[in-house]
Parts: sequence; structure tokens; C-alpha cells
Amino acid sequence: MSCATNSRVEHREARRLDVAPHVAFPTRILVSLALLATIVRAAHAQAQGSFGVGVGTVRYAGGTKVSTASFSPAWTFDSRNASLSFAGTFASVPLGVWSSQGRTDVWVSTPPALGGLRLGLQGTAAGTARTDGDWTAATHGVAELLWAGQAWGVGIGAGPSAGWIVNTPSVTALHTRARAWWQAGTRSYNVSLDPTRFLGAWFTDATASVTANRPGVVTSLWATARIRSTYGSKAAGGVLVRVFPVSRLALELGAGSYLADPYQGLPRGGYLTAGVRLFTAPRTLPPVASQPTWPPLVPARRGDSVVVRFHMEGASSVAIAGNWDAWQVRALSPLGGDIWEGAFALRSGTYHFDLLVDGKEWVVPGGVAVSTTSDGSMEGVLVVP
Repeated sequence: MSCATNSRVEHREARRLDVAPHVAFPTRILVSLALLATIVRAAHAQAQGSFGVGVGTVRYAGGTKVSTASFSPAWTFDSRNASLSFAGTFASVPLGVWSSQGRTDVWVSTPPALGGLRLGLQGTAAGTARTDGDWTAATHGVAELLWAGQAWGVGIGAGPSAGWIVNTPSVTALHTRARAWWQAGTRSYNVSLDPTRFLGAWFTDATASVTANRPGVVTSLWATARIRSTYGSKAAGGVLVRVFPVSRLALELGAGSYLADPYQGLPRGGYLTAGVRLFTAPRTLPPVASQPTWPPLVPARRGDSVVVRFHMEGASSVAIAGNWDAWQVRALSPLGGDIWEGAFALRSGTYHFDLLVDGKEWVVPGGVAVSTTSDGSMEGVLVVP
């Protein structure tokens, strides 16, 4: 990377020292989100919202320290072939200025074909807007070829990126990506490599994360390194812990560091945050088609958990996967007499699930209401009162 390029990168990284390290939601994306929400609805999605309040401290690499109070709404639609999410933060910054920050992500894919292959498209819009008139924005798009199973997947793709800062020339980049993800018990893992051609030179972001989802506690860890052979490499990482003392209420604690965002000029720094987040009950949107011949499965309660039992004659193993934890495969326990049992910490709401019998056959148990997804597969319906 040349000295001139280095100077431009550092100028963008240092441009916004007084802005919190989150990203925003440009107003002009609203129409696109409305259209994509319609797509997700048609794919039998589940919707959930949340609202958080908290405090935090951000310390930038140059020593500048900013303390903030914030409130942060979030909203998601999820299905097997599409998802739509928005997360925003409204935070106080010095000199009586408020900053609105947020991010929206859209992902859609074709149904599986040719041994599990599918085409996926992802779009991201991000930015900041302050009451003193400053603003930034960035967009990223990736088209990728995916190959996925029930508990794993890999993808490779590429697409354009762009960034804007008020009163500053815009920048564009070519962004490529290779990634993999898998679930193992209560943990989910993600790794990715993102080589990017930015201002005439290449850098690569390597990221790894793990999320552990246990009854009442969700813990996420992540680490990333930005590799630039001619300009030096940097690394960052963080942790987020959510503790659910009651259903739909989480106490949140986050800490770590983050790399500079050259698209919006957001500098490198570290953070410590604490807050409370309230979740709405998951709401299942109307399916493409359904078969309401039988009632949904209503599990029994055992303390803070719900208990499901299934009769599977002659089965040597039975596992369950559901949309309450991103379709992670979890083994059920044999009770004798061909009865299999599992206990889960689930909030009130409507969910969908499948059973994996003997590690090779996905089935919906008899006598349980079923739903047909947009790709023609069947899912059982489970309702937690």
C-alpha cells in the first residue's frame, strides 16, 4: 500500500473520533425493507422485536474517552431461506449532541438443489446521523454460492461495498468472502475470510465467533484480525453475555474492542457496556401452506423448562432441531418403551421443529400439526403458552 493510500485510510479512520462505534439505518432503505419483509412473510417467517436501555464507555486508540447513555431497538424476521434484521442505537455524546446509529441486514437464498447447493444474496446498510448535522453511511452486497446441511454450511462469494462521510469524497471497494458455520450441541461456530480491494490495495479481515446457548444464559465470543502486508496488521475481539432472570427479559454485559471502519471513518477503540433488554414473544407469520389436521404440540413444563416426548418405535437415536435456536440438532434422551425426551428453556410463542431419527431421516411426529415451508419441506408446530 502506498504512502498516499495510507494517508487516506488514516484520514477516514480518524474522521469521526466522537461517534460511538455502532452503525445506522438510512431512511432511504425503508422502501426496500418493506418489500423484503413481504418476501420473508411469504417464506413462513418468525418475527421478534426487542428494546434495550443501557450505559457504556468507549475509549479510542488515541486516548479519547466517551461515556454514553443509550436506548436501542431491534427487529428480526427469520426463516430457512430469508432473514431481515435491524438494530439501532440512540446515544448521548459530549456537548449535548445525540447520535442515532444502526444497521440493517437482509439475506435471501434459493431453495436447496443439486445436493444442497443454493445461491444466496446478502445486503447491509449502515450509517450514523447526529443532531449537529454530521452523518456517515455504508452499504455492502455479496452474492455467494452456498452448500449447507441441517447443522453446517459453507459459502463463497463477492460483491461491491461503498462508504460516505459528510463533506468527504465517497469510496468504493470490491469485497470477497469465504465462510463456514456449524452447530455442535449448545454451541454455534462461525469463521470467515474477507479479502477486500480498498483504495488501490488489499486487506483481509479474518473473523471467528462462537455462541453458547444454555438455559437462561447466552454467551457470544468473537475475534477478528485485519491483515495488511504493507501497512501492519491489527486485531480485536469481544464478549457479550445475556442472562435471562425471567422470560423475555435479559441483563446484558459487553466488553471488547473493534477495528476501524474505513468506509465511515469510524476509528479503532475499546468499549464496555451494560444494559437491560426486553424481548417480545416470537410471532409466527402466516405460512405459505399448512395442514391443520392435528393440534400443535403443547409441551409440559418442568421448572423454567418445557419438556417434549415422542414415541418412535424401533429408533436407535432421536434428535430434534427447531427454529428457537437456529435449527441446532440436539439429541433426545431415551426413557424406555420407545419414548424419547428433551427439555428446553423456551419463551412463550409458536415454534417449528423436525426430528432426526437414527441420524439419517427427518420426520414430523404423527398427531402434531404440520406446516409446509416455501421449499416444500414439512415442519411440526410447537406452541409454548
